[in-house]
Amino acid sequence: MTLPVSIPAALRRQYSSSRAGRDWLSGLPQVISEAMERWELSSDLPPGTEPWHGHGALVLPVSSPCGPAVLKAAYPHPEALTEPAALGLWSGHGAVRLHASHSDSGTLLLERLNQRRDLTGTDMDTAVDVWGQLVRKLSLPAGNSPDWAGVPSLAERVEQLSDELPADWEDLGRPFDRPLLEAALEVSQTRGAVGRRSSNDVLIHTDLHFENILYRDGGSGGEGGFVAIDPQAMVGEPEFAAAPMLWNRMEELDRDQPGAALRRRLARLCSAAGLDYEVARQWSVLREVANALEYTRAGQRDSAGRSVWVASTLAA
Repeated sequence: MTLPVSIPAALRRQYSSSRAGRDWLSGLPQVISEAMERWELSSDLPPGTEPWHGHGALVLPVSSPCGPAVLKAAYPHPEALTEPAALGLWSGHGAVRLHASHSDSGTLLLERLNQRRDLTGTDMDTAVDVWGQLVRKLSLPAGNSPDWAGVPSLAERVEQLSDELPADWEDLGRPFDRPLLEAALEVSQTRGAVGRRSSNDVLIHTDLHFENILYRDGGSGGEGGFVAIDPQAMVGEPEFAAAPMLWNRMEELDRDQPGAALRRRLARLCSAAGLDYEVARQWSVLREVANALEYTRAGQRDSAGRSVWVASTLAA
């Protein structure tokens, strides 16, 4: 029996523009029903309310043999495919606990966290401290066991960017000045080469921003406190993790000296997490140049302009 599932409007807008997205949306009720049966789940969603969702997944609160949990059904994009491997390696230490996964359907059964308590409304000093503690906890030294096989290499991704960024910049009509592109390419050549032979590579949560850090109430599968969700994991230098904390909550930067305030925030993040400021600055330039091109391709001019400003400010 296929359960009736109300698809949140934001997800419909996100995925209705492509055939693959529409196919995923239409198949969600069946995917949810099969997962409910597979893991002996029952819905905890109040009648008449929509499931929760993120940017690329539907999340349903459920009761399970493991206790209160959530069923996550993600759109099959590359970043989502790494989630089970990373969560398995962290095993609930600093990240949401994974109870079960089903690779064919892209469904995960996760511990239920307090979705109403993240770092978006937390004062910045506290948020930076929490973030730094999580980065330290999540930065597991890279290993060679089969458990690591599902986590991609940052160095390999950067090697791809070295080829993609110049071509994308040209194809999109040179949307920003060449020196900024060259600054990003210099990072890809220097840091990428370092990453390929680094003995200090760790497991990185590459999307660790304010909304991807939720509170774990005591007794829900581990010690209470803030933990990470949605890792989009890679293996490489830990400083790669800093950038998402820069392009979020930018409205809180000092309006008189926003550039200096942005650099101060990066310095505070690095101090809290034990990261190298210069390495984090370089990675952030590369990431935001790549983001600017993606936003330009998607027609998101405001987001592209934001990314160009962050990259330019850090590259100056």
